[in-house]
Amino acid sequence: MAEAWQPSSWSEIPRDLAGMVLRLLPAYADRARFAAVCPQWRAAARQLPLPPPLPLLALPDGTFYSLPYGKPFRFPGFGCVGYKGAAFGSWLVFPRDNGCFLFDPFAGATVKLPALSCVRLRPPNAADKYVKYQDHVTPNGKHYITWMDIRDAEYVPTLTKLIVCSPNLVAAFVGTGQISQILMCQPGASSWSVRAYDPCHMFEDMAFYQGKLYALADDENLLVINISQDPSTGDPQVSRIGQVIKGDPDPLFDAWFPDDTTGSKKLYLVESRGALLMVRRKVCCRMVDDTIVAGRISEFEVFEADFEHSRWVNVTTLGVDHILFLGRSCSRAVSASQYGMSSDQIFFLDDVTENAVHYSFDEENTSVNVYDMRDGEISSPLPMVWKHEMILATWLFPRD
Repeated sequence: MAEAWQPSSWSEIPRDLAGMVLRLLPAYADRARFAAVCPQWRAAARQLPLPPPLPLLALPDGTFYSLPYGKPFRFPGFGCVGYKGAAFGSWLVFPRDNGCFLFDPFAGATVKLPALSCVRLRPPNAADKYVKYQDHVTPNGKHYITWMDIRDAEYVPTLTKLIVCSPNLVAAFVGTGQISQILMCQPGASSWSVRAYDPCHMFEDMAFYQGKLYALADDENLLVINISQDPSTGDPQVSRIGQVIKGDPDPLFDAWFPDDTTGSKKLYLVESRGALLMVRRKVCCRMVDDTIVAGRISEFEVFEADFEHSRWVNVTTLGVDHILFLGRSCSRAVSASQYGMSSDQIFFLDDVTENAVHYSFDEENTSVNVYDMRDGEISSPLPMVWKHEMILATWLFPRD
């Protein structure tokens, strides 16, 4: 009887067998360990067609969690320490006084962006350049707030969302509350641009969907951001902001009840299965000694954009094979079956600040929570825990 073949070293394992092993590893950390075994396995990890691993959870102190594990790890070096809670896909965002840059810890790549203090008004305006914004009043009485060229560090806006739309276009919205505004730039440019006299909205989220940029306001209006080129410089700029869906928000949100409780609303915009979804999250809050205290209970509703009829349509499922990862700076839908997970689950993070409202929490620590759309139950299946002051956590999605 012939003896079974046994490799003399790990590197001799056939490539197709190595691929079968890799496909059973949904965690990024496991795939990294696999690739570290030997050069042959490292080549297999890079060359074999694989579904992307589950997202990482990034904390501002440079630690990461690789789902589904609760043990933190760090990338080599110190390149991931100090990000400000913003991310897009595989990019972490680092605002600095002398410039803003993106860093991809998976590839070690860096992209330079203008500093947030460098915002060029379009068209140019000779008004005071040391103010945070200028309030214009039109003949019909509407107020338009416009960002100026900000040179006073006290008034540099806060980056809330950033999207790399293409290699030549980056979009962001900055600020909180009623003075948020959309900026555009090219990587490597000297300044961001903002269109003059556009009304400022209370933006909640933004997404690049089917070649167009969309923004979601707190009144659940969906806006399309039309982009053009400056004829003199070739820089991208906002040419028009138009409404494509008029929202119909629940009037009970943000209304206080006799027992000093309220439901605060958070909105997210995410693409799933070729559709654009709005996720409405209700956070149950109560008033304690003049402080808003957010509980750990959340409820979720999901709506699909019906562009033909200009409306949001409530949906009760994400489909037979999808789950959502929601975060203020980065959200994404992924296939569930390739990881052996159940569909119709929403993984979400807490938010400390939302539209300039600061919350306290029932508990000092926080973690990832999961909402099951099928029964409305919320669970915390992962053991990872961190302090609320580190709540600027974000999902980070390894490149496909």
